[in-house]
Amino acid sequence: MAPRRPAELYRAPFPLYTVRLHPQRPLAITAGGGGAAKTGIRNGVHFLQLEQIGGQLSASLLHSHDTETRATMTMALADDIIAAGQDASCHILRFRLHGALCHGSICPTAGSGEKGPRRRKGPSPAGQGDTQSQSSEVTVESLHSVRTDFSPDALQKAVRFNADGSLLVTGGADGFLRLWEFPSMKKTLEFKAHDGEIEDIALGPDNKVVTAGRDFQCCVWQQDQLVTGLRWNENLPGIPDKAYRYQACRFGAVEDDAGALRLYTVQVPHKRERRPPPCYLTKWDGKNFLPLLTRPCGSEVISCLSISDSGTFLGLGTVTGSVAIHIAFSLQRLYYVKEAHGIVVTDVAFVPESRGGRELLAGNEAALLSVAVDSRCKLHLLPSRRSLPVWLLLLLCAGLIVATILLLQLAFPGFL
Repeated sequence: MAPRRPAELYRAPFPLYTVRLHPQRPLAITAGGGGAAKTGIRNGVHFLQLEQIGGQLSASLLHSHDTETRATMTMALADDIIAAGQDASCHILRFRLHGALCHGSICPTAGSGEKGPRRRKGPSPAGQGDTQSQSSEVTVESLHSVRTDFSPDALQKAVRFNADGSLLVTGGADGFLRLWEFPSMKKTLEFKAHDGEIEDIALGPDNKVVTAGRDFQCCVWQQDQLVTGLRWNENLPGIPDKAYRYQACRFGAVEDDAGALRLYTVQVPHKRERRPPPCYLTKWDGKNFLPLLTRPCGSEVISCLSISDSGTFLGLGTVTGSVAIHIAFSLQRLYYVKEAHGIVVTDVAFVPESRGGRELLAGNEAALLSVAVDSRCKLHLLPSRRSLPVWLLLLLCAGLIVATILLLQLAFPGFL
């Protein structure tokens, strides 16, 4: 049975390019815009409160932060810090919530004298374009702005924080990888990692950095030293080296193996063909970077990748607007909605699996948010898969054995 059409969680008055969810608070942050062109399309970062209302997950606008003439194309989140890729620069923003953001409500600031949750006005109806926040519950402060790309068509294409938020890594159209101390934003390392654009960055164990470039390479770096180059097709001799390029790379946890990591990469065809060949997903050992499994994932070109907190699911968006969820262990597709958006899906993100995130899931096994150039943020729910407990399976097996013996005894008297 095909999944229902995904619900439209939020509609912005500008194209959306990125979305992140706070790991501890019911907060989604999405951003985009029309850029510097004088088209009247705004540029901004929107803060959305997520809550369960009537058994359904909903989003309401808390605050709209104006980014002037700069559209946010990439974004990384570390607690209350946002690293936003805007044109050739990385802008560091700190947001503050005036009153703890609680599940399903906004709690008043301590000492305010208010009793109980503060009531907010409802969000503007979708499509009206009123982006002003209905309250002053969020304030945003600009901390730093550093240039992170120096190519003629300068654009920061990827940004990541490390696990403890002490390091920021950026990559862009000039092929250079740049490492920055945080919060000082002092540049500690800069080197050319790829001939051409860096499409994606993943930070792994022992401060290793994985970069995916448009030069058909996916590389593992220790500082500025190349550890290894990945070869996803080494066990697929029928696929030439330059038929595919790497589009995305992400590290994910391994279920029931604390501390272990897997690397996942997406390979897409380098050239468009009348009969498009499939894209591929590859799972790698996170320590020795050997390929463990490769599977095709459909002929629609993949545009973005996300991994759930537990490492159980992979979320994919495509250039044709479709959204899919795969099982990380087998890379098999579990969920798919064709053309969930009317145009390219620019980012996907799973609802966190923290305590607050599980409350938002409301019994579903996973929830994925997708954003696209069509200005919409959509919700994809993966219902819990029903499974029988082990004791019940054993009981059923024992009953089946007893029933078989009895039938044989009836059919063949003296069998026993």
